Amino acid sequence: MTLVGIEATGSAEDAVRRMLLGGVAGAYRLAACILRDPTAAEDAVQEAALRAWSRRRELRDPERAEAWFARIVVNVCRGEIERQSHRHAVQLTPWRGPGELEPAVAADDSWVSREEVAMALARLTADEQVVVAMRYGRDLTVPQIAERTGLREGTVKSRLHNAQRHLRAALEAERRAEVR
Repeated sequence: MTLVGIEATGSAEDAVRRMLLGGVAGAYRLAACILRDPTAAEDAVQEAALRAWSRRRELRDPERAEAWFARIVVNVCRGEIERQSHRHAVQLTPWRGPGELEPAVAADDSWVSREEVAMALARLTADEQVVVAMRYGRDLTVPQIAERTGLREGTVKSRLHNAQRHLRAALEAERRAEVR
């Protein structure tokens, strides 16, 4: 994915231009991890790039252009998740791509399949999906997630804790349903 035809004149504009030309691959990996859909990730990065370029004068610190753009990507992805959940129940299919979440061990030491994880993730709120994808799919630290989302570290920790609790409950409910 490349962006062409971007011309800049100021230092903030130069920083945004350099970041867009060089940081799109990382933004795509982040969006793919959050959305778990390669086509939706491409669309999200394109939308984020357009927003970033149109808001390039809002960048106060050119040294933080990458984190600023990551926040835009996260917000576009969050909006897409919310639109999907309002339109219909999200139906996720397993996808092998950047940042895919691997199978996990359930509380009873049994393996959880990708399909089960995908269905459980779909039950999380958009905010929970974003922090889970960033933490476990992209292996970002809490401070890195806070920087890219604009949240406080305590809020990130709280959302991760709640998301883990909700994932466990969803996986346990799925297991109970299988037994019946």
